[in-house]
Amino acid sequence: MKALLALEDGTLFDGESFTGAGEALGEVVFNTSMTGYQEILTDPSYKGQIVAMTYPLIGNYGINPDDVESADIRVEGFIIKEYPPRVSNWRSKGDLAEYLQRSNVLGVEGIDTRALTKRTRSVGAMKGILSTDVSNPEALVEKARQWPGLVGVDMVELVVGGRPYTWPELIPATEWKGNRRFRVAVYDYGAKYNILRCLEKRGCEVIVLPPRGYDRLLDDLSPDGVVLSNGPGDPEGIPYAVEEVRRILKRYPIFGICMGQQVLGLALGARTYKLKFGHRGANQPVMNLDTRKVEITCQNHGFCVDPKSLDASEVEITHVNLNDGSLEGFRHKTLPALSVQYHPEASPGPHDASYLFDRFIDMMQSRKS
Repeated sequence: MKALLALEDGTLFDGESFTGAGEALGEVVFNTSMTGYQEILTDPSYKGQIVAMTYPLIGNYGINPDDVESADIRVEGFIIKEYPPRVSNWRSKGDLAEYLQRSNVLGVEGIDTRALTKRTRSVGAMKGILSTDVSNPEALVEKARQWPGLVGVDMVELVVGGRPYTWPELIPATEWKGNRRFRVAVYDYGAKYNILRCLEKRGCEVIVLPPRGYDRLLDDLSPDGVVLSNGPGDPEGIPYAVEEVRRILKRYPIFGICMGQQVLGLALGARTYKLKFGHRGANQPVMNLDTRKVEITCQNHGFCVDPKSLDASEVEITHVNLNDGSLEGFRHKTLPALSVQYHPEASPGPHDASYLFDRFIDMMQSRKS
């Protein structure tokens, strides 16, 4: 079945749907990972986006229940160069087409993903529409232009559940009867499961809280530390999260991840801005300014903290992106608070930055002592 990708600048790309009829509207972005497409599909940070994979063969190792990062597929649409006719992997429990179909997500192959990526890199991430109704391309372009986009919009409310829960049991937080070394509250802006797994493996009782309306529960829980999770869209679209972090900043050790860094930066009085085409992939080089070593990192974000807006008397930069020099990490000089723009939980890999969870554990231990 023929399909068309129409961008807001009028650029058109022809393809073929491998999931049947459908339509998807969102910001068109690209991801440079060679593997990990299931983790990408279920990452809540992709809400509102149509994802194009730069690696040409996607779907060859199938789908399994262990590699999900949330309860459902979060991307609006999925673009690949070639869909394989057969799946070959001992862990596979199904194929990519069926997986997308179950969530009514349109998957399209045959698009020139190299040309699309080059266009996105030169022009920037654009609004777009992916559709199997190819009869009126001009109407599709106009529909893409009319979509409001992500800037200033609260996308977090679209991916966050309505109640607190604990990990890994996914039971209500009020029913937890465990006994672990540390109690960690995770403010959920669209948290990936592997963040919770990494904390649980380090002896943490993990309690996940929606970002609005649970400040009293947080105080009642009296956690040893707070994690600010990843999430979709513009951090300036969730001012309630910024206000809550500002409230707790001097009370608990804080570890921000991806959007968590942006929210922490805003809480400290910094500004955020939208990157031209974002950082998305499992091969992004970051310089650790403490060790002068390069870490290869997993990233997925379209917004960033402006390092010039951080108060240098309070905050020091710890990590920078080696592709464009953007801010990738900072820590507070006097408060137990650190954050990174990338994903130390490495899902999909690599694992160069997993030590950051251990630093968070050390912060909690120091505060506890």
